[in-house]
Amino acid sequence: MQAELKRAHENLRLKGSEPPYFISYQVKDEHTQEVSGRFGAVFLDGERHDRRATVDVRVGNYELDSSGPSEMFDFDATDTGYTAPKDAPVDDNPAALRAALWLATDDQYKRALSAYLKKRGKSVYRSDDPERASSFTIEEPRHVVGPVVPSPFDRPRWGSVVRRVTASLMAHRELFDTSMRVTVDKGVRTFASTEGAALITETVMYGAHITAWTRAPDGMLLEDSRDYYAPTEAGLPGEAKLVADAETLASELGQLRQAPAIDPYTGPALLAPEATGVFFHEAVGHRLEGERQNDDKEGRTFKGQVGRKVLPDFLSVIDDPTVASIEKFPLNGFYGFDEQGVPAQRAVLIQAGILKTYLLSRSPVKGFAHSNGHGRAAGNREPVARMANTIVESTRQVDDAELRRQLVQMAKDQHKPYALIIRDVTGGNTNTSGFDYQAFKGQPRLVYRIDVETGREELVRGVELVGTPLTTINKIVTTGKTLGVFNGYCGAESGFVPVSTVAPAALISEVELQRKRDENGRPPILPPPY
Repeated sequence: MQAELKRAHENLRLKGSEPPYFISYQVKDEHTQEVSGRFGAVFLDGERHDRRATVDVRVGNYELDSSGPSEMFDFDATDTGYTAPKDAPVDDNPAALRAALWLATDDQYKRALSAYLKKRGKSVYRSDDPERASSFTIEEPRHVVGPVVPSPFDRPRWGSVVRRVTASLMAHRELFDTSMRVTVDKGVRTFASTEGAALITETVMYGAHITAWTRAPDGMLLEDSRDYYAPTEAGLPGEAKLVADAETLASELGQLRQAPAIDPYTGPALLAPEATGVFFHEAVGHRLEGERQNDDKEGRTFKGQVGRKVLPDFLSVIDDPTVASIEKFPLNGFYGFDEQGVPAQRAVLIQAGILKTYLLSRSPVKGFAHSNGHGRAAGNREPVARMANTIVESTRQVDDAELRRQLVQMAKDQHKPYALIIRDVTGGNTNTSGFDYQAFKGQPRLVYRIDVETGREELVRGVELVGTPLTTINKIVTTGKTLGVFNGYCGAESGFVPVSTVAPAALISEVELQRKRDENGRPPILPPPY
Protein backbone atom coordinates (compact mmCIF):
# COMPACT_ATOMS: atom_id res chain seq x y z
CA MET A 1 0.00 0.00 0.00
CA GLN A 2 2.75 2.46 0.90
CA ALA A 3 4.68 1.62 -2.28
CA GLU A 4 1.71 2.39 -4.55
CA LEU A 5 0.86 5.43 -2.43
CA LYS A 6 4.36 6.84 -2.95
CA ARG A 7 4.26 6.19 -6.70
CA ALA A 8 0.88 7.92 -7.09
CA HIS A 9 1.81 10.91 -4.94
CA GLU A 10 5.04 11.54 -6.84
CA ASN A 11 3.83 10.92 -10.38
CA LEU A 12 0.05 11.21 -10.72
CA ARG A 13 -0.79 14.42 -12.57
CA LEU A 14 -2.92 15.32 -15.56
CA LYS A 15 -0.92 17.61 -17.86
CA GLY A 16 -1.78 21.24 -17.21
CA SER A 17 -3.64 20.45 -13.99
CA GLU A 18 -2.84 20.22 -10.30
CA PRO A 19 -1.60 16.98 -8.74
CA PRO A 20 -3.25 15.54 -5.62
CA TYR A 21 -2.04 17.05 -2.37
CA PHE A 22 -3.36 14.18 -0.23
CA ILE A 23 -4.01 10.48 -0.84
CA SER A 24 -4.99 7.79 1.65
CA TYR A 25 -5.59 4.07 1.21
CA GLN A 26 -7.59 1.88 3.53
CA VAL A 27 -8.14 -1.85 3.10
CA LYS A 28 -10.64 -3.63 5.31
CA ASP A 29 -10.34 -7.38 5.61
CA GLU A 30 -13.75 -8.60 6.81
CA HIS A 31 -14.45 -12.18 7.87
CA THR A 32 -17.97 -13.09 8.99
CA GLN A 33 -19.26 -16.39 10.33
CA GLU A 34 -22.96 -16.98 10.89
CA VAL A 35 -25.36 -19.65 12.06
CA SER A 36 -29.07 -18.94 11.80
CA GLY A 37 -32.22 -21.00 11.91
CA ARG A 38 -35.97 -21.31 12.36
CA PHE A 39 -38.43 -24.00 13.48
CA GLY A 40 -35.80 -26.07 15.27
CA ALA A 41 -33.48 -26.32 12.26
CA VAL A 42 -30.41 -24.50 10.95
CA PHE A 43 -31.18 -22.57 7.76
CA LEU A 44 -27.77 -20.97 7.22
CA ASP A 45 -24.35 -22.13 8.32
CA GLY A 46 -21.51 -20.38 6.56
CA GLU A 47 -18.80 -17.78 6.40
CA ARG A 48 -17.85 -14.91 4.12
CA HIS A 49 -14.45 -13.32 3.55
CA ASP A 50 -13.81 -10.17 1.54
CA ARG A 51 -11.55 -7.16 1.39
CA ARG A 52 -12.67 -3.67 0.48
CA ALA A 53 -10.51 -0.75 -0.55
CA THR A 54 -11.22 2.90 0.18
CA VAL A 55 -9.21 5.49 -1.75
CA ASP A 56 -9.36 9.18 -0.82
CA VAL A 57 -7.72 11.56 -3.33
CA ARG A 58 -7.83 15.31 -2.75
CA VAL A 59 -6.86 18.11 -5.12
CA GLY A 60 -6.17 21.65 -3.93
CA ASN A 61 -4.96 22.28 -0.38
CA TYR A 62 -6.09 21.99 3.22
CA GLU A 63 -7.84 25.36 3.00
CA LEU A 64 -9.86 24.60 -0.16
CA ASP A 65 -9.94 21.22 -1.83
CA SER A 66 -12.08 18.97 -4.00
CA SER A 67 -14.12 17.44 -1.19
CA GLY A 68 -17.78 18.12 -0.63
CA PRO A 69 -21.23 16.67 -1.27
CA SER A 70 -21.36 14.76 -4.55
CA GLU A 71 -23.67 15.97 -7.30
CA MET A 72 -26.74 13.72 -7.45
CA PHE A 73 -27.35 14.30 -11.16
CA ASP A 74 -23.90 14.66 -12.70
CA PHE A 75 -24.12 12.94 -16.06
CA ASP A 76 -21.31 14.66 -17.95
CA ALA A 77 -17.58 13.97 -17.70
CA THR A 78 -17.76 11.34 -14.96
CA ASP A 79 -20.02 9.08 -17.07
CA THR A 80 -17.28 7.21 -18.94
CA GLY A 81 -18.94 3.80 -18.87
CA TYR A 82 -16.42 2.39 -16.39
CA THR A 83 -15.93 2.81 -12.66
CA ALA A 84 -13.02 1.17 -10.88
CA PRO A 85 -14.15 -1.58 -8.47
CA LYS A 86 -13.60 -0.98 -4.77
CA ASP A 87 -12.54 -4.52 -3.98
CA ALA A 88 -9.12 -5.70 -2.83
CA PRO A 89 -7.76 -9.23 -3.33
CA VAL A 90 -8.33 -11.70 -0.51
CA ASP A 91 -5.10 -13.35 -1.64
CA ASP A 92 -2.06 -11.76 -0.03
CA ASN A 93 -0.83 -10.73 -3.49
CA PRO A 94 1.01 -7.36 -3.43
CA ALA A 95 0.96 -6.95 -7.22
CA ALA A 96 -2.79 -7.51 -7.43
CA LEU A 97 -3.42 -5.12 -4.53
CA ARG A 98 -1.29 -2.42 -6.15
CA ALA A 99 -3.15 -2.88 -9.43
CA ALA A 100 -6.53 -2.50 -7.70
CA LEU A 101 -5.34 0.61 -5.86
CA TRP A 102 -3.82 2.03 -9.08
CA LEU A 103 -7.13 1.88 -10.95
CA ALA A 104 -9.16 3.24 -8.02
CA THR A 105 -6.65 6.07 -7.48
CA ASP A 106 -6.78 7.07 -11.14
CA ASP A 107 -10.58 7.14 -11.04
CA GLN A 108 -10.70 9.14 -7.80
CA TYR A 109 -8.09 11.63 -9.01
CA LYS A 110 -10.10 12.46 -12.14
CA ARG A 111 -13.26 12.88 -10.09
CA ALA A 112 -11.44 15.02 -7.51
CA LEU A 113 -9.87 17.24 -10.18
CA SER A 114 -13.25 17.75 -11.87
CA ALA A 115 -14.91 18.58 -8.53
CA TYR A 116 -12.12 21.01 -7.61
CA LEU A 117 -12.37 22.89 -10.90
CA LYS A 118 -16.16 23.15 -10.51
CA LYS A 119 -15.74 24.44 -6.95
CA ARG A 120 -13.24 27.04 -8.13
CA GLY A 121 -15.56 27.97 -10.99
CA LYS A 122 -18.48 28.65 -8.64
CA SER A 123 -16.38 31.23 -6.81
CA VAL A 124 -16.55 33.44 -9.93
CA TYR A 125 -20.25 34.07 -9.24
CA ARG A 126 -20.35 33.79 -5.46
CA SER A 127 -18.74 36.07 -2.92
CA ASP A 128 -16.52 34.55 -0.27
CA ASP A 129 -18.48 33.10 2.63
CA PRO A 130 -16.98 34.34 5.92
CA GLU A 131 -18.52 31.35 7.68
CA ARG A 132 -16.86 28.82 5.38
CA ALA A 133 -14.53 26.45 7.18
CA SER A 134 -11.41 25.03 5.58
CA SER A 135 -11.73 21.76 3.66
CA PHE A 136 -9.51 19.37 5.64
CA THR A 137 -7.94 19.38 9.08
CA ILE A 138 -4.22 18.93 9.66
CA GLU A 139 -3.66 16.01 12.04
CA GLU A 140 -0.58 14.32 13.44
CA PRO A 141 0.05 11.08 11.50
CA ARG A 142 0.04 7.99 13.71
CA HIS A 143 2.07 4.78 13.36
CA VAL A 144 0.31 1.94 15.19
CA VAL A 145 0.19 -1.81 14.76
CA GLY A 146 -2.48 -3.01 17.15
CA PRO A 147 -2.65 -6.43 18.79
CA VAL A 148 -4.06 -9.48 17.05
CA VAL A 149 -7.61 -10.03 18.34
CA PRO A 150 -8.68 -13.70 18.35
CA SER A 151 -12.14 -14.58 17.03
CA PRO A 152 -12.95 -18.20 17.93
CA PHE A 153 -16.42 -19.34 16.92
CA ASP A 154 -17.78 -22.80 17.73
CA ARG A 155 -20.22 -23.06 14.84
CA PRO A 156 -21.36 -26.64 15.59
CA ARG A 157 -22.20 -25.69 19.19
CA TRP A 158 -24.05 -22.55 18.14
CA GLY A 159 -25.94 -24.57 15.55
CA SER A 160 -27.22 -26.80 18.34
CA VAL A 161 -28.20 -23.75 20.42
CA VAL A 162 -30.08 -22.25 17.45
CA ARG A 163 -31.99 -25.51 16.95
CA ARG A 164 -33.01 -25.80 20.60
CA VAL A 165 -33.97 -22.13 21.11
CA THR A 166 -36.11 -21.94 17.96
CA ALA A 167 -37.63 -25.35 18.76
CA SER A 168 -38.67 -24.08 22.20
CA LEU A 169 -40.58 -21.22 20.54
CA MET A 170 -42.62 -23.64 18.43
CA ALA A 171 -44.72 -24.38 21.51
CA HIS A 172 -46.20 -20.90 21.14
CA ARG A 173 -48.54 -21.51 18.25
CA GLU A 174 -49.65 -17.89 18.06
CA LEU A 175 -46.11 -17.02 16.82
CA PHE A 176 -46.21 -17.66 13.09
CA ASP A 177 -42.46 -17.15 12.59
CA THR A 178 -39.38 -17.12 14.80
CA SER A 179 -35.67 -16.98 14.11
CA MET A 180 -32.30 -16.93 15.82
CA ARG A 181 -29.00 -15.74 14.38
CA VAL A 182 -25.50 -15.89 15.89
CA THR A 183 -22.59 -14.12 14.20
CA VAL A 184 -18.98 -13.09 14.61
CA ASP A 185 -17.49 -10.26 12.55
CA LYS A 186 -13.69 -9.98 12.48
CA GLY A 187 -12.23 -6.86 10.85
CA VAL A 188 -8.61 -6.00 10.10
CA ARG A 189 -8.12 -2.43 8.94
CA THR A 190 -4.88 -1.34 7.21
CA PHE A 191 -4.51 2.40 6.61
CA ALA A 192 -1.77 4.49 4.98
CA SER A 193 -1.64 8.11 3.84
CA THR A 194 0.73 10.54 2.15
CA GLU A 195 0.92 12.41 5.46
CA GLY A 196 2.78 9.40 6.86
CA ALA A 197 0.02 7.65 8.79
CA ALA A 198 0.36 3.86 9.01
CA LEU A 199 -2.17 1.84 11.01
CA ILE A 200 -3.16 -1.79 11.40
CA THR A 201 -6.03 -2.37 13.82
CA GLU A 202 -8.34 -5.31 14.50
CA THR A 203 -11.88 -5.47 15.83
CA VAL A 204 -14.19 -8.37 16.69
CA MET A 205 -17.93 -8.21 17.33
CA TYR A 206 -20.12 -11.15 18.37
CA GLY A 207 -23.89 -10.96 18.12
CA ALA A 208 -26.90 -13.13 18.96
CA HIS A 209 -30.41 -12.20 17.87
CA ILE A 210 -33.77 -13.83 18.61
CA THR A 211 -36.84 -12.51 16.77
CA ALA A 212 -40.49 -13.54 16.66
CA TRP A 213 -43.60 -12.35 14.82
CA THR A 214 -47.30 -12.63 15.46
CA ARG A 215 -50.51 -10.78 14.65
CA ALA A 216 -53.06 -9.28 16.99
CA PRO A 217 -56.73 -10.31 16.51
CA ASP A 218 -57.25 -7.08 14.52
CA GLY A 219 -54.42 -8.07 12.15
CA MET A 220 -51.75 -5.68 13.49
CA LEU A 221 -48.26 -7.09 12.90
CA LEU A 222 -46.30 -7.45 16.14
CA GLU A 223 -42.57 -8.12 16.35
CA ASP A 224 -40.30 -8.55 19.32
CA SER A 225 -36.63 -9.41 19.62
CA ARG A 226 -33.67 -9.84 21.91
CA ASP A 227 -30.27 -8.64 20.74
CA TYR A 228 -26.94 -9.33 22.43
CA TYR A 229 -23.49 -7.99 21.53
CA ALA A 230 -20.10 -8.81 23.01
CA PRO A 231 -16.41 -8.44 22.13
CA THR A 232 -15.79 -12.13 22.96
CA GLU A 233 -17.62 -15.39 22.35
CA ALA A 234 -17.76 -15.99 26.11
CA GLY A 235 -19.54 -12.65 26.49
CA LEU A 236 -22.65 -13.95 24.71
CA PRO A 237 -25.38 -15.42 26.92
CA GLY A 238 -25.41 -19.13 27.65
CA GLU A 239 -28.08 -21.45 26.29
CA ALA A 240 -30.15 -21.44 29.48
CA LYS A 241 -30.49 -17.65 29.43
CA LEU A 242 -31.25 -17.62 25.71
CA VAL A 243 -34.07 -20.13 26.19
CA ALA A 244 -35.42 -18.18 29.18
CA ASP A 245 -35.26 -14.89 27.28
CA ALA A 246 -36.99 -16.51 24.30
CA GLU A 247 -39.83 -17.53 26.64
CA THR A 248 -40.07 -13.98 27.98
CA LEU A 249 -40.17 -12.67 24.41
CA ALA A 250 -43.01 -15.07 23.55
CA SER A 251 -44.88 -14.03 26.69
CA GLU A 252 -44.52 -10.33 25.78
CA LEU A 253 -45.90 -10.97 22.30
CA GLY A 254 -48.78 -12.94 23.80
CA GLN A 255 -49.61 -9.99 26.04
CA LEU A 256 -49.27 -7.52 23.16
CA ARG A 257 -51.75 -9.56 21.10
CA GLN A 258 -54.37 -8.96 23.78
CA ALA A 259 -53.35 -5.38 24.56
CA PRO A 260 -55.62 -2.57 23.34
CA ALA A 261 -54.47 -0.29 20.52
CA ILE A 262 -54.60 3.26 21.83
CA ASP A 263 -55.37 6.55 20.14
CA PRO A 264 -52.78 9.29 19.54
CA TYR A 265 -51.64 10.84 22.83
CA THR A 266 -50.08 14.04 24.12
CA GLY A 267 -49.11 14.25 27.76
CA PRO A 268 -46.46 13.28 30.29
CA ALA A 269 -44.38 10.16 29.81
CA LEU A 270 -41.57 8.34 31.54
CA LEU A 271 -38.87 6.92 29.29
CA ALA A 272 -36.89 3.91 30.55
CA PRO A 273 -33.10 4.33 30.33
CA GLU A 274 -32.74 2.51 26.99
CA ALA A 275 -35.58 4.57 25.51
CA THR A 276 -33.99 7.79 26.80
CA GLY A 277 -30.72 6.87 25.11
CA VAL A 278 -32.38 6.26 21.74
CA PHE A 279 -34.35 9.50 22.20
CA PHE A 280 -31.15 11.54 22.66
CA HIS A 281 -29.45 9.69 19.80
CA GLU A 282 -32.21 10.65 17.37
CA ALA A 283 -33.25 14.07 18.66
CA VAL A 284 -29.81 15.49 19.53
CA GLY A 285 -26.93 13.29 18.37
CA HIS A 286 -27.50 13.36 14.61
CA ARG A 287 -27.92 17.14 14.71
CA LEU A 288 -24.47 17.53 16.28
CA GLU A 289 -22.65 15.71 13.45
CA GLY A 290 -20.08 18.10 12.04
CA GLU A 291 -20.77 17.77 8.31
CA ARG A 292 -24.39 18.77 8.89
CA GLN A 293 -23.28 22.20 10.14
CA ASN A 294 -21.61 22.99 6.79
CA ASP A 295 -24.21 21.58 4.40
CA ASP A 296 -26.79 24.17 3.33
CA LYS A 297 -29.15 21.33 2.43
CA GLU A 298 -29.35 20.44 6.13
CA GLY A 299 -31.59 21.99 8.78
CA ARG A 300 -28.48 22.84 10.88
CA THR A 301 -30.41 22.92 14.14
CA PHE A 302 -27.35 23.67 16.29
CA LYS A 303 -25.26 25.75 13.87
CA GLY A 304 -24.00 28.92 15.58
CA GLN A 305 -25.24 27.72 18.98
CA VAL A 306 -21.85 26.96 20.57
CA GLY A 307 -21.72 28.63 23.98
CA ARG A 308 -25.49 28.87 24.18
CA LYS A 309 -28.01 26.91 26.22
CA VAL A 310 -29.66 24.16 24.17
CA LEU A 311 -30.78 21.72 26.91
CA PRO A 312 -31.99 22.00 30.51
CA ASP A 313 -29.02 22.95 32.69
CA PHE A 314 -29.02 19.66 34.60
CA LEU A 315 -28.21 17.65 31.45
CA SER A 316 -24.88 16.95 29.74
CA VAL A 317 -24.14 14.85 26.65
CA ILE A 318 -20.77 13.22 25.97
CA ASP A 319 -19.68 10.96 23.14
CA ASP A 320 -16.74 8.78 24.11
CA PRO A 321 -15.53 5.98 21.82
CA THR A 322 -12.60 5.27 24.18
CA VAL A 323 -14.89 3.59 26.74
CA ALA A 324 -15.10 -0.19 26.20
CA SER A 325 -17.72 -0.90 28.87
CA ILE A 326 -19.83 0.67 31.61
CA GLU A 327 -20.76 -1.28 34.73
CA LYS A 328 -19.66 -4.52 32.99
CA PHE A 329 -21.85 -3.81 29.94
CA PRO A 330 -19.73 -3.84 26.75
CA LEU A 331 -20.31 -0.85 24.49
CA ASN A 332 -20.66 -1.26 20.72
CA GLY A 333 -19.26 2.18 19.94
CA PHE A 334 -15.76 1.47 21.28
CA TYR A 335 -12.78 1.88 18.93
CA GLY A 336 -9.18 3.11 18.97
CA PHE A 337 -8.90 5.02 15.68
CA ASP A 338 -11.56 6.34 13.36
CA GLU A 339 -11.75 5.68 9.60
CA GLN A 340 -9.43 8.62 8.86
CA GLY A 341 -6.64 7.40 11.12
CA VAL A 342 -7.41 9.87 13.93
CA PRO A 343 -7.35 8.58 17.53
CA ALA A 344 -10.75 8.18 19.18
CA GLN A 345 -11.40 11.00 21.65
CA ARG A 346 -13.89 11.86 24.37
CA ALA A 347 -16.02 14.78 23.18
CA VAL A 348 -18.05 16.80 25.70
CA LEU A 349 -20.82 17.95 23.36
CA ILE A 350 -23.18 19.61 25.82
CA GLN A 351 -22.15 20.54 29.37
CA ALA A 352 -24.76 21.67 31.88
CA GLY A 353 -27.09 22.48 28.99
CA ILE A 354 -24.50 24.57 27.09
CA LEU A 355 -23.36 23.46 23.62
CA LYS A 356 -19.56 23.04 23.66
CA THR A 357 -18.60 21.28 20.43
CA TYR A 358 -19.73 18.96 17.65
CA LEU A 359 -18.93 15.44 16.55
CA LEU A 360 -15.99 16.10 14.23
CA SER A 361 -14.25 14.22 11.43
CA ARG A 362 -11.46 15.74 9.34
CA SER A 363 -14.05 17.98 7.67
CA PRO A 364 -13.76 20.99 9.98
CA VAL A 365 -16.53 23.18 11.30
CA LYS A 366 -16.00 26.92 11.69
CA GLY A 367 -14.27 27.47 15.02
CA PHE A 368 -12.96 23.89 15.31
CA ALA A 369 -9.69 23.21 13.51
CA HIS A 370 -9.20 19.56 14.43
CA SER A 371 -11.04 16.26 14.32
CA ASN A 372 -12.11 14.66 17.59
CA GLY A 373 -11.85 11.17 16.12
CA HIS A 374 -15.46 10.63 15.04
CA GLY A 375 -14.98 10.12 11.28
CA ARG A 376 -16.78 6.79 10.83
CA ALA A 377 -18.00 4.61 7.98
CA ALA A 378 -19.03 1.07 7.14
CA GLY A 379 -17.29 -0.88 4.39
CA ASN A 380 -15.70 1.49 1.91
CA ARG A 381 -18.10 4.41 2.23
CA GLU A 382 -16.78 7.93 2.70
CA PRO A 383 -16.39 8.65 6.42
CA VAL A 384 -18.33 11.46 8.10
CA ALA A 385 -18.75 12.50 11.73
CA ARG A 386 -20.91 9.97 13.56
CA MET A 387 -21.85 9.04 17.10
CA ALA A 388 -20.09 6.20 18.94
CA ASN A 389 -20.85 5.86 22.68
CA THR A 390 -23.35 8.62 23.50
CA ILE A 391 -23.59 9.17 27.25
CA VAL A 392 -26.28 11.30 28.92
CA GLU A 393 -25.46 12.64 32.37
CA SER A 394 -27.82 14.35 34.80
CA THR A 395 -27.44 16.27 38.05
CA ARG A 396 -31.19 16.14 38.80
CA GLN A 397 -31.91 12.57 39.83
CA VAL A 398 -34.62 10.84 41.85
CA ASP A 399 -35.35 7.19 42.56
CA ASP A 400 -37.80 5.09 40.54
CA ALA A 401 -40.67 5.44 43.02
CA GLU A 402 -40.42 9.24 42.97
CA LEU A 403 -40.26 9.26 39.16
CA ARG A 404 -43.50 7.34 39.03
CA ARG A 405 -45.15 9.57 41.64
CA GLN A 406 -44.17 12.72 39.73
CA LEU A 407 -45.40 11.18 36.46
CA VAL A 408 -48.87 10.47 37.88
CA GLN A 409 -49.10 13.88 39.54
CA MET A 410 -48.09 15.60 36.31
CA ALA A 411 -50.85 13.77 34.42
CA LYS A 412 -53.39 14.82 37.08
CA ASP A 413 -52.25 18.43 36.84
CA GLN A 414 -52.74 18.28 33.06
CA HIS A 415 -56.18 16.67 33.51
CA LYS A 416 -55.11 13.52 31.70
CA PRO A 417 -56.84 10.22 32.50
CA TYR A 418 -53.56 8.34 32.24
CA ALA A 419 -49.81 8.74 31.81
CA LEU A 420 -47.40 6.58 29.79
CA ILE A 421 -44.28 4.59 30.58
CA ILE A 422 -42.14 3.58 27.58
CA ARG A 423 -40.11 0.64 28.84
CA ASP A 424 -38.50 -0.69 25.67
CA VAL A 425 -37.78 0.54 22.14
CA THR A 426 -36.63 -1.11 18.93
CA GLY A 427 -34.90 1.98 17.56
CA GLY A 428 -35.75 5.21 15.83
CA ASN A 429 -35.02 7.59 12.98
CA THR A 430 -34.83 11.30 12.36
CA ASN A 431 -35.03 13.84 9.58
CA THR A 432 -32.33 16.54 9.52
CA SER A 433 -32.86 17.85 5.98
CA GLY A 434 -33.40 21.57 5.47
CA PHE A 435 -36.04 20.74 2.84
CA ASP A 436 -38.39 19.12 5.34
CA TYR A 437 -39.64 19.36 8.90
CA GLN A 438 -37.11 18.91 11.70
CA ALA A 439 -38.55 15.87 13.45
CA PHE A 440 -37.66 12.53 14.99
CA LYS A 441 -39.48 9.25 15.53
CA GLY A 442 -38.97 6.45 18.03
CA GLN A 443 -40.44 2.96 17.79
CA PRO A 444 -41.57 1.87 21.27
CA ARG A 445 -41.93 -1.86 21.83
CA LEU A 446 -43.44 -1.94 25.32
CA VAL A 447 -45.70 0.98 26.28
CA TYR A 448 -47.76 0.99 29.50
CA ARG A 449 -50.47 3.44 30.49
CA ILE A 450 -51.07 4.21 34.15
CA ASP A 451 -54.53 5.14 35.33
CA VAL A 452 -54.01 8.31 37.38
CA GLU A 453 -56.80 7.41 39.81
CA THR A 454 -56.12 3.74 40.48
CA GLY A 455 -52.43 3.47 39.54
CA ARG A 456 -53.23 0.37 37.47
CA GLU A 457 -50.75 -0.36 34.65
CA GLU A 458 -51.94 -1.67 31.31
CA LEU A 459 -49.86 -2.73 28.31
CA VAL A 460 -50.93 -0.94 25.09
CA ARG A 461 -49.83 -1.02 21.47
CA GLY A 462 -50.04 0.71 18.12
CA VAL A 463 -48.22 4.03 18.65
CA GLU A 464 -44.90 5.72 17.80
CA LEU A 465 -43.09 8.51 19.64
CA VAL A 466 -42.75 11.63 17.47
CA GLY A 467 -41.77 15.25 17.96
CA THR A 468 -39.56 18.17 17.10
CA PRO A 469 -36.16 17.90 18.78
CA LEU A 470 -35.66 21.24 20.56
CA THR A 471 -39.20 21.39 21.91
CA THR A 472 -39.32 17.82 23.22
CA ILE A 473 -35.82 17.62 24.66
CA ASN A 474 -36.39 20.79 26.69
CA LYS A 475 -39.46 19.28 28.35
CA ILE A 476 -37.37 16.82 30.36
CA VAL A 477 -38.20 17.56 33.99
CA THR A 478 -35.97 15.15 35.89
CA THR A 479 -34.16 11.83 35.51
CA GLY A 480 -33.64 8.57 37.34
CA LYS A 481 -30.50 7.34 39.08
CA THR A 482 -29.90 4.06 37.25
CA LEU A 483 -28.11 4.01 33.90
CA GLY A 484 -29.21 1.75 31.05
CA VAL A 485 -27.21 0.67 27.99
CA PHE A 486 -28.65 0.35 24.49
CA ASN A 487 -26.38 -1.38 21.95
CA GLY A 488 -27.13 -1.49 18.26
CA TYR A 489 -26.23 -0.16 14.83
CA CYS A 490 -26.97 3.28 13.40
CA GLY A 491 -27.55 3.86 9.70
CA ALA A 492 -26.74 7.15 7.97
CA GLU A 493 -24.89 8.45 4.91
CA SER A 494 -21.71 6.53 5.69
CA GLY A 495 -23.48 3.22 6.32
CA PHE A 496 -24.35 1.21 9.43
CA VAL A 497 -21.86 1.61 12.27
CA PRO A 498 -21.99 0.09 15.78
CA VAL A 499 -23.18 2.52 18.45
CA SER A 500 -24.23 2.60 22.09
CA THR A 501 -26.23 4.92 24.30
CA VAL A 502 -25.88 5.20 28.07
CA ALA A 503 -28.62 7.15 29.85
CA PRO A 504 -30.92 7.29 32.89
CA ALA A 505 -34.71 7.20 32.80
CA ALA A 506 -36.22 10.56 31.87
CA LEU A 507 -39.50 12.16 32.91
CA ILE A 508 -40.89 14.38 30.13
CA SER A 509 -43.76 16.78 30.77
CA GLU A 510 -45.22 16.34 27.30
CA VAL A 511 -44.64 13.88 24.48
CA GLU A 512 -46.64 13.06 21.38
CA LEU A 513 -47.48 9.57 20.19
CA GLN A 514 -48.99 8.96 16.77
CA ARG A 515 -50.60 5.86 15.30
CA LYS A 516 -48.25 3.33 13.72
CA ARG A 517 -48.47 2.79 10.00
CA ASP A 518 -51.07 0.12 9.24
CA GLU A 519 -49.42 -3.28 8.81
CA ASN A 520 -52.61 -5.27 9.19
CA GLY A 521 -53.00 -8.63 7.52
CA ARG A 522 -54.34 -12.10 8.01
CA PRO A 523 -52.32 -14.64 9.96
CA PRO A 524 -51.55 -17.95 8.20
CA ILE A 525 -54.83 -19.62 7.19
CA LEU A 526 -53.83 -23.16 8.17
CA PRO A 527 -52.45 -23.99 11.61
CA PRO A 528 -48.70 -24.71 11.72
CA PRO A 529 -47.75 -28.23 10.56
CA TYR A 530 -45.83 -28.85 13.77
